[in-house]
Amino acid sequence: MENVSAVTSFILTAYIELEDHRYLYFICFLLLYIVILLVNLVLIVVICTEKSLHEPMYLFICSLAVNGVFGSTSLLPSMLVFLLSHSYEISLTHCLLQIYCLYSYAHVEFTILAVMSYDRYVAICHPLHYHLLMSPKKLYAAITLSWVIPFIYFALIFIMTVQLTFCGKIIEKVYCANFPLVKLSCFDTNVQNILALASTFVSPFSQILMILFSYGQIFRICLFASKESQTKAIRTCTPHLLTLINFSVGCLFEVIQSRFNMSHVPHKARIFLSLHMFLFPPLLNPVIYGISNQAIKVHIFKLFSSKKKSEPHSR
Repeated sequence: MENVSAVTSFILTAYIELEDHRYLYFICFLLLYIVILLVNLVLIVVICTEKSLHEPMYLFICSLAVNGVFGSTSLLPSMLVFLLSHSYEISLTHCLLQIYCLYSYAHVEFTILAVMSYDRYVAICHPLHYHLLMSPKKLYAAITLSWVIPFIYFALIFIMTVQLTFCGKIIEKVYCANFPLVKLSCFDTNVQNILALASTFVSPFSQILMILFSYGQIFRICLFASKESQTKAIRTCTPHLLTLINFSVGCLFEVIQSRFNMSHVPHKARIFLSLHMFLFPPLLNPVIYGISNQAIKVHIFKLFSSKKKSEPHSR
């Protein structure tokens, strides 16, 4: 085996395309990050402090908000630093850490959405057994496993990437991604590529089956239900479906860009499409649930109205 000079840092060349308006992009992404933190933290505080919201559906929404903060924080702070920097070099350690955090965020998001679909199925199709099937013990176990399993699952796959030696330095993205990094390996990575591609589809397969089963059963029940029950089911499921579609579209963009030649798409368009799954779900999920869910909306208004009332007293 020939001696190779191992690379310990990489260049994120996509930032070169953003140099013409770097300060404008910096302000936009900074404001976006602040808004994401604000809307998610408001939702988390409201659900955690209000005992009437300590029910399965709301705690799953809270878990989704926590994951949104985790995902956006894994990406945006480093983007803001690079936008103000004239060097787009990232160390191997930082690159690997970012990949692990971003991909774990994606796996956790999909798992939580799958568990939420099952929760809606039980609530609509088995309302009399809901509190038995979604008891506090089972609820907290579901929330814990929806975080632990994805982190362990991706770690087992990611070990193969960590063990590689890299010779190339150029990553044509604004963040580190697993497949582009693996392509920079000094040696043949066909096995890693096949396993990574398989994991991309195998991983969410169980979640997709759960979602299809849950909504298939909900649809079947709704066909024979009264108009009132149908309306209630639609009102309950619509926010979850919007969240699921929004995140799935982002995942699809990322998989297509990683695996297929997208040179015919303008470079800036590719950059922003690759950011979709990390920016829009954390931004829109709290808005979707905050607006559509009357109980959450009431307590959000109560939170801010109580602050306004306390202001004159504090003065």
